[in-house]
Amino acid sequence: MIEWEATDDGLRVADAEAVELLVRSETLSVEGPGSGVGRPVDVAVAVTARELRFPNSVVHALSLGHDRRQELDPAGNPLELSRAEYLLDVDAGIKTYLRFAGEATVERSDDFEHVVVSFPDRRRAVLGFRSRHELPAGRIVTPPEPAALASALTKLASALKTTGPDRSYPTLRGHPPLLAVGEEPSVPAGIDAECPETGIEIVVEPTLERLFVVAPLAYYLGATVRVGDHGPFVRAPEMAVERPIEPDAFDREVARLLRRCFFLDSLVRNAGPYGTELAELSMLDALELDPEELYRASPPERLAAYLEVPHAAVEHRLPDWHLATYVDPEPTTVEAVPFLLDRMSLIFPARTTELEGRELIERSLADFYRPGAGEVASVDVVKPELREGRLHGWLADGVPIDVFNASPTAYHNRLERLRRHRESISIRVVVNDPEMGPEGEDVTETFHGRAEELPIELTVEEGLSTAELARALEDENEFLHFVGHCEVGGLRCPDGTLATSSLDRCGAETFFLNACGSFYEGRELIERGGVAGAVTVATVLDEHAVTVGTTFARLLVYGFSVERALGLARRRIMMGKDYTVVGDGTHSLTGDLPTTVRLERFEGGFGLTLDCFSAGEAGRYYVPHVEGNHHSFLCGTESTFVVDRTALSEFLREIDAPVIYDGDLYWSTELSPAVADGQGPP
Repeated sequence: MIEWEATDDGLRVADAEAVELLVRSETLSVEGPGSGVGRPVDVAVAVTARELRFPNSVVHALSLGHDRRQELDPAGNPLELSRAEYLLDVDAGIKTYLRFAGEATVERSDDFEHVVVSFPDRRRAVLGFRSRHELPAGRIVTPPEPAALASALTKLASALKTTGPDRSYPTLRGHPPLLAVGEEPSVPAGIDAECPETGIEIVVEPTLERLFVVAPLAYYLGATVRVGDHGPFVRAPEMAVERPIEPDAFDREVARLLRRCFFLDSLVRNAGPYGTELAELSMLDALELDPEELYRASPPERLAAYLEVPHAAVEHRLPDWHLATYVDPEPTTVEAVPFLLDRMSLIFPARTTELEGRELIERSLADFYRPGAGEVASVDVVKPELREGRLHGWLADGVPIDVFNASPTAYHNRLERLRRHRESISIRVVVNDPEMGPEGEDVTETFHGRAEELPIELTVEEGLSTAELARALEDENEFLHFVGHCEVGGLRCPDGTLATSSLDRCGAETFFLNACGSFYEGRELIERGGVAGAVTVATVLDEHAVTVGTTFARLLVYGFSVERALGLARRRIMMGKDYTVVGDGTHSLTGDLPTTVRLERFEGGFGLTLDCFSAGEAGRYYVPHVEGNHHSFLCGTESTFVVDRTALSEFLREIDAPVIYDGDLYWSTELSPAVADGQGPP
């Protein structure tokens, strides 16, 4: 859902997740709803203006009459467009298109904060906007038997907006229909009609475990899933292609095939209308693959070509896969599958081993932690067997380290939040121990600083009673940060303890219970309406809690998912494994695409490495605004540059992102002055 409104200085556009886009213009007149954009959009607006300013983004200009496509130079050189009809593709947080006729200049502002489109005179144009997030089209009911589930999994591909290589763009993959387990199967007519006929089949043995593992590959390929005793294999009868999947390495082979197809699609798609100058494109020449031919090929033809590429030829160039989820294949977890596919998660069986060595030692250090803590609820943790993935989710019994503890309830709660429109981000800070005031002050200052760019409504409260804290947790907030203590009986208040299991509902979308042993209280909040939250599984040092809490809050409001924000915050302390995430750890408070900077110092300059990815944006690309760079990079692929002190200081000043240097975490805007003065990095 997209909503828009004319403002004094342009047009404000927002989607259901409170991702906001400002199209600035002092000359703008809004005529009303528009049409004829020529691309899939949620809403179109007809406008008249002489100049339009968009957020700094990757921009392509397509000449509609000549099918000529140009990309705006990341380094700052303008595009001078001669008289013709154009479609501008602006890859902002909300996908934006601008259609107009005539001459125009497209350039980046001097401070690189905006893309400016200017016309010789006032010009009529149509703006089209498409949200990067969608709601599922309906619900499929399936019996839990393997054959029925295979048929249901086939229908999930109805959410694909194309079966061509452009499906690797996140905006062209919709949210799959929901799944529910029931005795009588049913599929809404609309979903049945939208299900693609690709001519690709995947056959596996009739077990839920095999079906869960193969679900992401089947969804992405738009394949028909069948069960049989002669599998597993992938085949395309039209091409007389049949590729066995090694049964003893089934999980690994399926993951490899999905990653290979996704990566090659991300390269081949650049032969189409949405392409960019990807740094990885040379890979196609090395593999002797023709992108134009493959872009026009049928799904079976393209799959046959991809199957001929040995995994060893691409494995070292594959972007890091963003997410893996470990699932007990049970009827109770079937309903979570569409949510995992929406995030393009790999799915593996859940397996654990015992803690050993340093991990076991860290778990035993709990004697002198957070002063004032009473009896803390103990959590027995295990070590998961992790596979490829930047983030890891857990949908099984046990409380493992290094993963977020998901639940089907959390995914459904997130969906309900998407259906609600919000005009601002409501944040609540509760400090229930006066000795921990510094953390509350630091967190509050962080949110105040971000309020200049985001519509944040901030409430700060201290010393809440059990009744007052219950109301605070039940009230609607996008984020609640609790600073205090947690005991076996619940969250400590001046008049006792509050067990979150006693709440009627949880109104906090995300939360941080920065208190000793808050895991079970956080899990109860998820079951009562929360989407994701940071919690602890043991007692923690007060100093550590302040460091983690403040860093987490800052990362969260800059677009990092709950799991990634906590992961980066934990690296600042020794006992990071005492913190974990409950709920959907991929959930983020804002729709920004976050960037992490890694900095290395050597004689004569600096090594600058950028890492840009989000679990909800698999297949997206980014353009580093580093002097001399003319390429884009797939999210999940790091980009590295060598810069001098002056260029580094300017880059850090503009990017406003976390910087990892010498094992610690800094903030770019705070590091920039020290670099400019020749005093930094520390």
